[in-house]
Amino acid sequence: MTLILENVHKAFGAVKAVNGFNLSVADGEFIALLGPSGCGKTTTLRIIAGLETLDEGRVVIAGKDVTELPPRDRDIAMVFQDYALYPHMSITDNIGYPLKVRGVSKADRDSRVAAVAGNLQIGNLLERRPSQLSGGQQQRVAVARAVVHHAQVFLFDEPLSNLDAKLRLEARAFLKHLQREVGITSIYVTHDQAEAMALADRIVVMQSGEIMQVGSPLEIYRRPANTFVASFIGNPPMNLLQCTVDTGQSIIQFAEELAIIRLPENSHNTIMNVKPHEQVTLGIRPEYISIRAEPSATTIPGKLYVIQNLGGEILVIARFGEQLLSIRMFQEETPELPEQVWLDLDFDHVFFYGANGQLLQ
Repeated sequence: MTLILENVHKAFGAVKAVNGFNLSVADGEFIALLGPSGCGKTTTLRIIAGLETLDEGRVVIAGKDVTELPPRDRDIAMVFQDYALYPHMSITDNIGYPLKVRGVSKADRDSRVAAVAGNLQIGNLLERRPSQLSGGQQQRVAVARAVVHHAQVFLFDEPLSNLDAKLRLEARAFLKHLQREVGITSIYVTHDQAEAMALADRIVVMQSGEIMQVGSPLEIYRRPANTFVASFIGNPPMNLLQCTVDTGQSIIQFAEELAIIRLPENSHNTIMNVKPHEQVTLGIRPEYISIRAEPSATTIPGKLYVIQNLGGEILVIARFGEQLLSIRMFQEETPELPEQVWLDLDFDHVFFYGANGQLLQ
């Protein structure tokens, strides 16, 4: 079902937790709310669920304004960070609880619980208590409880944060497969960008209660709308360098006179939106910087800081003035590099950001 958040505001005292939030979610879409702690993503989720009241704005689910409705009347299902399973109940009763409070008969309840548990491969755990399950099993029980009554919207509040790295990967694949299979509109809160990138159809990047960018994982990675998104998305994140552009001569001068380089002739469109001698921030992903043995008109000097062999790739960290730059090399063998290196920027993948941090486009 479609979900619309329209001009949503929520403050706690002087703190604006959610400030002018607007989002339209299509039927069956998987949306991730991504941002650092305190950015307002969980508050937004609780507003959708009806667990927080709005100061301003409205929430619409399937064309119905639910802003004033209590949680039980919104037809949503929520999976909490700690799973919120009832310790004194069996797994059967935990999963079937949403059906019980809706007056579903025991026979029908048991049938639906068995079907969902079978699909989620926890059918052999139904007589146990939550304390007898692993973290991954508890997570599946929480999801089973959410899907058993066919809600219109799934809400996930960092449901994988308590799992170890291996279980996280397995659970991530399971959630993606499940959402595709059932096709239910889903909102997923996380501070883990890898999780958001792997799961979501679109990502909403948040900071200080506001939306910084909305787009597909690739859109957000390839073309960050501002320096916050550029520095938050990516591991390692985008390199950001202060510079001044002489648009007439196609020359870039980096701050503190660290280097002056000339733009390649085929990349003049890169600076078409930069004003003459405007101080800007140059952004480039680590995979679009190459290491050269000799300087050229398009290289900047760097001092080798450290080389990290990550197995399928090499991460080189070089010092440029007082700043550390990340360079990603797709090879298995650790290269022999001199202390003085020359960094060649691929200007087909360079972005410029203005003084306000917004992409110049």
